Amino acid sequence: MASHGKKKTTMAKLNREARLRERRVIKAANKQVRQQQRSEGMVDVGSRAPLPDPADPAVTPPEEAPAES
Repeated sequence: MASHGKKKTTMAKLNREARLRERRVIKAANKQVRQQQRSEGMVDVGSRAPLPDPADPAVTPPEEAPAES
């Protein structure tokens, strides 16, 4: 049976717990996005910067230096 006693949890504590739950949801969603990007090869594992798209005409591959004889 439920107790008929006084409520012991303050609204401030309830609000802190609600914000914490919301931050955890956002953090989990961001983690999932990063994992999906890594699996698609969009992000280098060592950094968080996206890798250049090889199909992009603005990205030119480095020219190879001629071999010296």
